Amino acid sequence: MPKIQRALISVFDKTGIEAFAEGLASHGVELVSTGGTAKALRNAGLKVIDISELTGFPEMLDGRVKTLHPKVHGGLLYRRELEAHRTQVAEHGIQDIDLVAVNLYPFEQTIAKPGIGLEDAIEQIDIGGPSMLRSAAKNWESVTVVCDPMDYTDILAEMKDNHGHTRRESRLRLAAKVFATTSRYDAAICGYLEGQGQEGPANTFSMHGVLRQPLRYGENPHQKAAFYAVPGCREPSIGEARQLSGKELSFNNILDLASALEIVKDFAEPCACVIKHNNPCGCAVHDDDLLEAFKQAHAGDPLSAFGGVIGLNRKVDARVAAEIAAPDRFVEAIVAPLFAREALDVLTTKPKWGRNVRLLETGPFEGFKTPAGERDVRRIVGGILVQDRDRKDNEWAELKTVTKREPTDAELKALKFAQIVCKHVRSNAIVYAQGTAIVGVGAGQMSRVDSVEIASRKAGAKAKGAVMASDAFFPFADGIEAAAKAGIKAVIQPGGSVKDDDVIAACDKLGIAMVFTGVRHFKH
Repeated sequence: MPKIQRALISVFDKTGIEAFAEGLASHGVELVSTGGTAKALRNAGLKVIDISELTGFPEMLDGRVKTLHPKVHGGLLYRRELEAHRTQVAEHGIQDIDLVAVNLYPFEQTIAKPGIGLEDAIEQIDIGGPSMLRSAAKNWESVTVVCDPMDYTDILAEMKDNHGHTRRESRLRLAAKVFATTSRYDAAICGYLEGQGQEGPANTFSMHGVLRQPLRYGENPHQKAAFYAVPGCREPSIGEARQLSGKELSFNNILDLASALEIVKDFAEPCACVIKHNNPCGCAVHDDDLLEAFKQAHAGDPLSAFGGVIGLNRKVDARVAAEIAAPDRFVEAIVAPLFAREALDVLTTKPKWGRNVRLLETGPFEGFKTPAGERDVRRIVGGILVQDRDRKDNEWAELKTVTKREPTDAELKALKFAQIVCKHVRSNAIVYAQGTAIVGVGAGQMSRVDSVEIASRKAGAKAKGAVMASDAFFPFADGIEAAAKAGIKAVIQPGGSVKDDDVIAACDKLGIAMVFTGVRHFKH
């Protein structure tokens, strides 16, 4: 490839562009630019040729047409090694463009803003930018294309080391990044437009991930794996979290951390949960003290909590850290909004496992709301399942007591707490709670009564006077009878079984209060 002699620069995000252009100019590269980018470069003292001077045609239609011209795309696409191509570009006065630096109008950021209408969104659909990027990327053997400001420094360093050239492997990598970028961009536009007044699901579904980190292996050592973040997430997430310390995250760590985070995000009060094998073995909330919430969460099932993953929805201070780091405990990972410096010192030095524990910080939770239209996605062989997130704004709208005995105020508070946690347990799911602390969980069983019996065994004596939540209806009265035998005094469930009358009658006979929610929360 010949030395880079001419660069076309047209960027919306101008981060680092002046320094990049200055570095190019230091290698003798001629700078061609457009509109606001050209103005920014001139203000930085650089000599810039307007795109209209290159094309012989003015920018027009409020900037909609400026780079869509044969003298731009010919200069990008012609194959330098083909004599016929060289003859044609010479005949039409087309000049080489050896490097393109372009980033796109912020379509995704625009549609994320409240109150944005269709017309405003349409104006943020970039046409010329993707066209230039794709032309340059197709001809990557001859053209260096950069769509990410994070690559500016590496490109300049490579040019310095190679007398104004870039390496072939770098150009190929940059071209691949272009097609990943434009693919995601087009998918966002498609998804937005298909959602404008269309009834039913969109005709297509696309998802774009950016490599966050390679993983040692997947769920098992023989499975290769990697972690991809989905850009643009607008709520606390593991994909956007910052790892402060500890070993490299594993595939299973990430799954458990994500589950822990989703539980604690569901509560406004200070909340702590302990996750084991993607199910909560303990969870608790407290009116004003995260330390007490954690103590109660850990006490829910101390045996299972060993080697677990902890989720917290408040800043971790030294008091909470000291409790987590107690001598009889072992923790794999912790996710929280923030960690105080003193808490980091405790967690990374006090326990034997301190230097290995993975600490992830998401940033503050305040003010976040799951954006409308967010989806859960499951991959199966040969297909993709897509559904709305299981978040119901008015969870208790259909709540009604169906038994002769009404739950007490304290029981109702505990029932609501248990039901929220139950949503995050693998079905068939049963959760026992004393107050706002979990004391027993039955998860993932083929029979609901089996889940009840497991929760009873886990809770032991703590089941006496506790409440029970179920993610779906009871098909028979046997689950109620098993719970009553353990000491359960109130039940919350969706209802909807053909045997509801039998189940209600069993509760009345046993003196159990029961409320129906009308909302099922299966989690397969």
